[in-house]
Amino acid sequence: MAIDPDAQVHPSAVIEEGAVIGAGARIGPFCHVGPKAVLASGVELMSHVVVQGVTEIGEDTLVHPFTVLGGIPQDLKFKGEETRLTIGKRNRIREHVTMNTGTEGGGGLTSVGDDGLFMAGCHVAHDCHVGNHVIIVNNAALAGHCIIEDEVIIGGLSGVHQWVRIGRGAIIGAVTMVTNDVIPHGLVQAPRGHLDGLNLVGLKRRGVARSDITALRAAFQMLAQGEGAFQDRARRLGEETESDYVRDIVRFITAESDRSFLTPGKTV
Repeated sequence: MAIDPDAQVHPSAVIEEGAVIGAGARIGPFCHVGPKAVLASGVELMSHVVVQGVTEIGEDTLVHPFTVLGGIPQDLKFKGEETRLTIGKRNRIREHVTMNTGTEGGGGLTSVGDDGLFMAGCHVAHDCHVGNHVIIVNNAALAGHCIIEDEVIIGGLSGVHQWVRIGRGAIIGAVTMVTNDVIPHGLVQAPRGHLDGLNLVGLKRRGVARSDITALRAAFQMLAQGEGAFQDRARRLGEETESDYVRDIVRFITAESDRSFLTPGKTV
């Protein structure tokens, strides 16, 4: 056990031998930190937080009560192999959130980036890879092997099917089931997930240039109504566009995926 002398640990907390607690970390009452956990400087576990498995929590991350980080995967194929969970810097993890470690078959790693907000009761399953500045709202859940790129917002009570990818800057409305890949900057809503346009509010809030927003609107229309298969339309976009934002959509569509896509006008 290595507890930095500048760390503060409540007398009722349990820190198992082998755990590493960084400078300025604060471990509140009735927390339990396992022997293979590493908490970087400035991490705060408020109270009743459980950190299990091979779990790393990045600097200045705040974890609210009754959260469980690094629990074993909810996967019947898991046979006790040692896998990992890594959480980046400055995340805010609210009450009753659960994040599981990976599985051997899925690469052995669940990863979460920096500056995320994970609201009460949300779940990040095994082998998910979550980017930076992601917001997952109350009681939303990611199934195994999902890829959530930067700046995504997932609305409350929503579910994301295993192996689904959600592209950068997309927004998922509340109470939505997402069973197919979502293009970057897409707007998805309705109970069974309908690609209903672009996340224009998010683009404007991030200060994206009007010319890029106009290019994205034109690209969306071409994807919706152009000739040929969906991937063919995307490839043509890549040849014609000068917008990096449109190229990001093309990259996403032409990459490998285990799922099909939510396309304009398609509800599943």
